[in-house]
Amino acid sequence: MKVKVFSKSDVKKLVIMEQAIAGVREAYIQLSSKNAQMPLRTSISVKKNMGIALYMPAYLPEIDALGIKIVTVFPENIKKGLPALQAVIVVTETDTGRPAALMDGTYLTALRTGAASGVATELLSRNDSSVAAIIGAGIQGRTQLEAVCTVRPIKKVWVYDSVQTAAKTYTEEMSVYGSPIPSDIVVASSPAQAVKDADVICTATPSTSPVFEDKDLKPGVHINAVGAYTEEMQEIPPETVARARVSVDSISACLEEAGDLIKPLKKGLISETHIAGEIGDIASGKIPGRESNDEVTFFKSVGLAIQDVAVAELVLQNGKKKGIGKEVEL
Repeated sequence: MKVKVFSKSDVKKLVIMEQAIAGVREAYIQLSSKNAQMPLRTSISVKKNMGIALYMPAYLPEIDALGIKIVTVFPENIKKGLPALQAVIVVTETDTGRPAALMDGTYLTALRTGAASGVATELLSRNDSSVAAIIGAGIQGRTQLEAVCTVRPIKKVWVYDSVQTAAKTYTEEMSVYGSPIPSDIVVASSPAQAVKDADVICTATPSTSPVFEDKDLKPGVHINAVGAYTEEMQEIPPETVARARVSVDSISACLEEAGDLIKPLKKGLISETHIAGEIGDIASGKIPGRESNDEVTFFKSVGLAIQDVAVAELVLQNGKKKGIGKEVEL
């Protein structure tokens, strides 16, 4: 049995952000239209090492894509000089069930997560949005910025991280990235400074408490929150959630996993009906997105297997066209 293997560098070469945004948008539409199969991800806790393993399968019939991502999050890896998040993706042929590809999923996870915020930003932020704030200067923060700048004319970026050296490194790297990212990227001394003038905010942290205060937000801001993926985690103030127009990647997944929504629900600050709907229904035009320039919009994503499978299929197909990827015999 022969399988194509794609490295991290291969994935970077084969799918640009604009393509990832289009692929994730289509995946969201299929999910919300009930045309995709995606069980809730299975998680296994590795308590002795403070780790978690997640198994995420999905099938997208309309693009003929079937696969699974295996991702682990081991925060203590940072002390060992290893990434906290590591992942692989297996793509399977839908006509034979044969494994067709194995690829690095660590960068692809960051790419598809950025793409999710790109979809939401395009649909929900003001068209004239020009200032972005990134809270969390890791790899996710990098693809968040790339995605936002792909869909909006961002001219200035504020970045905040609890580790100031991480924020400084981020600005040095991203300010020379080139189009579509602007060179005007500034380290914020506080979350308040980062968000006060922002038209679009992206949070990508492992926080268990809000990473900014509601009072510091300007009218009409759009927020993408991608870092909190368990009910214990939280990035967004409950007051912000309560007054914002809320959309999600998956209602069922977010009600099961998103602390940003579960905590306000438990406190009685919101009800389940406060969620306006899924981003796929906004993308397909079934429900409206932003309704006024002053409205605060909030997109909550816990990350879905459909995103991984959609982008992984792009890697496989583009790899075939360009002759990239190593074929191995299993």
